[in-house]
Amino acid sequence: MVANLKNIILVPTDFSEACLNAANQAISMAKLLNYEVVLLHVINSQTKAFLKDEDLPTEAIQHKITVLADDLSQLNKIDIDFIIREGSIFTTISDVAEKIGANLIFLGTHGKTGIQHLTGSFALKVISSSPVPVIVVQKRPFDKGYKDIILTVSSGLGPMEKTQWAIYISKQFNATIHIFVKGDANEEIKDAAEEIANYFDKNNIGYSYKEAERHSQFAKQTCDYATSINADMILLMTNPEKGLASFLLGNDDEEILFNSSQIPVMCLNPRRLNYELNI
Repeated sequence: MVANLKNIILVPTDFSEACLNAANQAISMAKLLNYEVVLLHVINSQTKAFLKDEDLPTEAIQHKITVLADDLSQLNKIDIDFIIREGSIFTTISDVAEKIGANLIFLGTHGKTGIQHLTGSFALKVISSSPVPVIVVQKRPFDKGYKDIILTVSSGLGPMEKTQWAIYISKQFNATIHIFVKGDANEEIKDAAEEIANYFDKNNIGYSYKEAERHSQFAKQTCDYATSINADMILLMTNPEKGLASFLLGNDDEEILFNSSQIPVMCLNPRRLNYELNI
């Protein structure tokens, strides 16, 4: 990586099962890529309500995250740092990511089971504000690494960002990339898919190519296809709202993000990827 980014994976946590799974997946990737792992807890109104209900001092969060970092470090034989910040998870996670130069964020999502409700709408706001790729994980455990990766092509937007990340992960994990193209694709989408395939050929990346059925829900087909090949990750690109600096995730994206098979999803924000991958 270049620019001001470092080989750091940031893992926000509210000490839930999903966030622990995110930490475990981040650690597995960090060990393979020789990255650092930094846990983050944002003390927000939900944290304060939890502490009040449990009659605990604010220092209890320091104790919880210290124990978590120490346990994970000893179990995985890797140094793990942590940060505690007060603020809103919607802005603080991205602010900390920028400040420490994080390269990736692993975000665990769940129902109302943790200190903080990292549910769908909350997670979407975190993703849309992130300066770096976010890998969204649920409770599915990290198994064999990322061996089969779905790369969706549903627009002509930013094909090279997704392609570069797909190549990077493919080379690190010896993975196969499965290009999945929207069934009623226009020429722009078809050109983007062809550009991706050609780039894979030039970089000796193993891949397959499949078009979705026409006039059918692309998100559902993506999830079904990913499940059928036992995919380990799906790559998504968010869409920039014209004239604004924010990024949007449509209904199809949300269905893929929170898929029932709990397949991890990497979300990329175009235009904020102002760095290159060493591929």
